[in-house]
Amino acid sequence: MLHPVPLRLKATCRGQAALCRFFALSIFATSLFEAQAQNPRIDRRKEAIVALQPFSLDEPAPVRVAYYAPRPFPRAEPVSEENEPEAIPHMETASARPVIAGSRALLRNGIAYAPSNAPANVKSAIWAANTLRRKPYVWGGGHGSFNDYGYDCSGTVSFALHYANLLEAPLPSSDFLRYGERGRGRWITIYARRGHTFAVIAGLRLDTTDLRYGGDVGPRWYVDGRDTRGFAARHPVGL
Repeated sequence: MLHPVPLRLKATCRGQAALCRFFALSIFATSLFEAQAQNPRIDRRKEAIVALQPFSLDEPAPVRVAYYAPRPFPRAEPVSEENEPEAIPHMETASARPVIAGSRALLRNGIAYAPSNAPANVKSAIWAANTLRRKPYVWGGGHGSFNDYGYDCSGTVSFALHYANLLEAPLPSSDFLRYGERGRGRWITIYARRGHTFAVIAGLRLDTTDLRYGGDVGPRWYVDGRDTRGFAARHPVGL
């Protein structure tokens, strides 16, 4: 005959059973952890994680960049008498009467600069001849009138002397053989022979013949001289 189990005893058994299950689960979890420690599995997700760089509060090293240093531009220095190789004579070009300091004329761009030390009529001869520098050579030009569209050699020299108040009427080359005084002058020298005439005024040659290219081109100024053999040298009185 079975006897009924008291309620207190049943409760005690249930508590013991629950405690047994807890200890059993604890033992199983411990065994499972030890097993994983002995045989670790590879976690593919951890392989994809990038390792972090160590963090530091120190200042980062400076970044070095290659570049070209700009070259300094040279600066212009003021011109003075000490650093100027040659002193440039003072020139006045504001008018049709260009002047240069000194006693010799200067030729620049086909224009003659009259020397400041020259007499007034010599300067006038130079400035007048400047107006002919683009005129063509014309045989007999400048003889019918001082103002012509072209000039020959003696017509050119006559034009310059006329505006220097040294000649009243144009002369042919042969007549210049007896003009003024014999020999070279200080400011004006006329070289004449039959068939050609030219003049040297304050160091510049006034001629219609271009010796570099040959032929008669018309009234022009030249810095170079020419062979005077066969020419008679004459000069205005006092010049």
